[in-house]
Amino acid sequence: MAGTDEHFPHLDSGGHVHLVDVADKPVSRRRAVATGRLMTRADVVALVKAGRAPKGDVLAVARVAAIQAVKRTSEWIPLAHPVPVEHIAVEIGLDADAFWVQVAVETTAKTGVEMEALTGVSAALLTLYDMLKAQDRGMVLTDIQLEEKTGGRRGEFHRQHSRSTHHSSDSD
Repeated sequence: MAGTDEHFPHLDSGGHVHLVDVADKPVSRRRAVATGRLMTRADVVALVKAGRAPKGDVLAVARVAAIQAVKRTSEWIPLAHPVPVEHIAVEIGLDADAFWVQVAVETTAKTGVEMEALTGVSAALLTLYDMLKAQDRGMVLTDIQLEEKTGGRRGEFHRQHSRSTHHSSDSD
């Protein structure tokens, strides 16, 4: 990759930002999983669980938002390559005082899908916030993080001690 520094691949030899050249990278199977949480009050979670949210099925809308955001990540993140997404799995669950989201993305490509998974989680959480803000404007998006990634030149990553304890209750 001519003109780039391995430590700062998004900068050319003149220090200008550019999209990394992946032309010579081999195609490989890649997968990324990201998670995040939306902290709220227990009564808001109970409202959603009972199917009584004023704006309807907020979990279904958040799931669609995650899928849509994954597919459009390169339009949101300036230096992310467009990636041919082959599979997206979205899980949304409820804890006593929070919603959790997990997005897994898979592709066979020259670059990874970490940003796609993180963008999907963020979009789902933002959608939940938007649809529930009339019930709780004090909600907090938190713990948006990469949990694992496989494939590519840098190998695997698996978060050892996740800050997100998202599988403690119900899932949609």
